[in-house]
Amino acid sequence: MISVHHLQKIFNKGKANQVDAVNGIDLEIAEGEFVVIVGANGSGKTTLLNLIAGSVLPTSGTITINGDDVSKLPDYARSKWIARVFQNPLSGTASELSILDNFRLAAIRTKSKGLSIGITDGFKKKVKDAIATLGMGLDKKLEQPMGTLSGGQRQALTLLMSVMDECKILLLDEPSAALDPKSADTVMQTADKLTKQYGLTTILITHNLKDAYNYGTRIIQMREGKIIQDIDKHHKNILKQSDLYDWFA
Repeated sequence: MISVHHLQKIFNKGKANQVDAVNGIDLEIAEGEFVVIVGANGSGKTTLLNLIAGSVLPTSGTITINGDDVSKLPDYARSKWIARVFQNPLSGTASELSILDNFRLAAIRTKSKGLSIGITDGFKKKVKDAIATLGMGLDKKLEQPMGTLSGGQRQALTLLMSVMDECKILLLDEPSAALDPKSADTVMQTADKLTKQYGLTTILITHNLKDAYNYGTRIIQMREGKIIQDIDKHHKNILKQSDLYDWFA
């Protein structure tokens, strides 16, 4: 699904403040894998996610998705494959629009400008049924402006909206970091459920080692722009939570 070869990203190249953010990474992520990436601040994990998303372009190396070389494509050109949820709950939604209108925009995210999806009774029921699975009561408030919701509610809805347009890859950039514990649990449980339900290839960046232990099928640890540990599904299943804390001791 995702292949990364000799990937490198250098900021301020040749200057005194040069930063080798990603330093020659090779990585293969199979379809349907849920990969969790951990590492200290400055380890390169967010830059790697940005490179896969197309928010920044590599200095050298290649990125392919389903065999297509996307290395030089900007993020909007990769949107037919990729949906992304950011740390800030305010990102990715339109505050002044209703919940229902936000879902409509999400449903036409990658469609041509001439194609529109009306808010039919069928579409409304689809959205209502999806939101009801969150157990937040928001399925009864479809006309409520998105900006009036809590951060946890917005983040959970953003996750649901990410699969409205049949994405194949879900990038989660510390999606629960700004939330209270209860909301954070809801968001992570929703992400896990959607990954399994839709067979998504998911990459999660987190500083929460409990989430890294409880979710995903694979754990990658980064340091100084490199992958220093790559724990597959079998070894993750026998990994102890204390082992993760030892990585950062």
